[in-house]
Amino acid sequence: MTSLFTAGITADLATSVPTDLYINGQWVPAADGGKFAVLNPANNQQLASVASACEQDVLSAIDAAHKAAPGWASISPRARSEVLRKAFELMIEHKEVLARLISLEEGKTHAEALGEVAYAAEFFRWYAEETCRDQGTFMRAPSGANNILVKHQPVGVCLLITPWNFPAAMGTRKIAPALAAGCTTILKPASETPLTALYLAQLLEQAGVPAGVVNVIPSKRSSMVSEVSLSDLRVRKLSFTGSTEVGRLLLAKASERVVNCSMELGGNAPFIVLEDADMEVAVESAMVAKMRNAGESCIGANRFYVHQTRAEEFSSRLAQAMSELVLGDGMKEGVDVGPLVNASTINKVEQLVDQAVELGAKVLTGGVRVAGPGFFYKPTVLVDIPNNADILREEIFGPVASIMTFISEDEMITAANDTIFGLAAYVIGANVGNALAVADKLEAGVLGVNRGFISDPAAPFGGVKQSGIGREGSQDGLHEFTEKKYIAIEW
Repeated sequence: MTSLFTAGITADLATSVPTDLYINGQWVPAADGGKFAVLNPANNQQLASVASACEQDVLSAIDAAHKAAPGWASISPRARSEVLRKAFELMIEHKEVLARLISLEEGKTHAEALGEVAYAAEFFRWYAEETCRDQGTFMRAPSGANNILVKHQPVGVCLLITPWNFPAAMGTRKIAPALAAGCTTILKPASETPLTALYLAQLLEQAGVPAGVVNVIPSKRSSMVSEVSLSDLRVRKLSFTGSTEVGRLLLAKASERVVNCSMELGGNAPFIVLEDADMEVAVESAMVAKMRNAGESCIGANRFYVHQTRAEEFSSRLAQAMSELVLGDGMKEGVDVGPLVNASTINKVEQLVDQAVELGAKVLTGGVRVAGPGFFYKPTVLVDIPNNADILREEIFGPVASIMTFISEDEMITAANDTIFGLAAYVIGANVGNALAVADKLEAGVLGVNRGFISDPAAPFGGVKQSGIGREGSQDGLHEFTEKKYIAIEW
């Protein structure tokens, strides 16, 4: 096992963070010797050189997961539960190291990174509890002809593909229910953020996860990993979080063998401020829904629909709050907003804003990238946005709030639903009954009413339309990794 040790990384990290592949309980270099650089988005400097899995490595991981599957599936739910509980405890014990890793390779502030670690760890605790509660059913057939027994069994070897924006949480949100169900896993983390995933593998080993049950294979050759895995008869499940564009390609490949798929894809979340909204609640919720992880969130608020009578107040107050945020290296004290993750992300944000402005949008604050090293874009508020601006249709994934006004609630709901996406939505209104009525009409899988933070391991998370298939979190997330077996019994 190799470790990272570069300027800016403290000694304890240097001795504890692996940079090799984790296959069958062993730390191994890529079979072809391939490596790739992991960069710090705050300064564009290299943090580490990480092994890049090749085809042989993918097959080795599949082989390990396949061989380990019967043993892991056969142990008691209580035994699996205790392993997951230990994983939770280890994550909390190592929260500072994990948070620093997240800040270094992804860019979010240390405070946000600590919050992500706590959230990520909770998936292990939640599924440690749910492991022992995943019960089937037994009933007498209505005809009286026989008895009906329904068992939940692990689906088998699972390919887990995670994004860079929440490298700890997106990993545990998939690993925890898979292990709880009795499945074995192959985790392919985003190439921008492999260090967090590799450190998690180290903690899972310490928690007692047997060799082959969790395999972690970073790679710059993402399409090769999915192609090889989904072509292998031993891989029975794909769980993917990422863009809708990539999700479509993976679904097409999975369809060749009818592989069981869970998809958490892109979003274009509307944030609705009703006429009776408490403005303090509206601005506070907007700042959370928009600026979490510098706007790099699939549930981040993209399109703000504000009642015309409240639009000027909301826009000015939101612009003021955004303008007061401090940009900088997420590892530094006093910083509110870290860098975007890479050049392509900031370039897309810049292009969307510039096009909207060229078409007539007005910038209340921000609207420019920050000169110098790193990928920093100023928190931005846009108003008077024309309907033909791409920023109203595309997922921004950056610190930009696009504000439109409405008078008719029905017309606003139609506009909010006029998108291929349907992941998240937010409604702010003092009359909770009316706010809920609006929420019920929105085409989204997860919604916040009078709050900007909505994720919870105990709640089902997922989208409708082209924002995904299936649910993560809650007991629904556990069932994504099981097959139901019906047995007709006569006695």
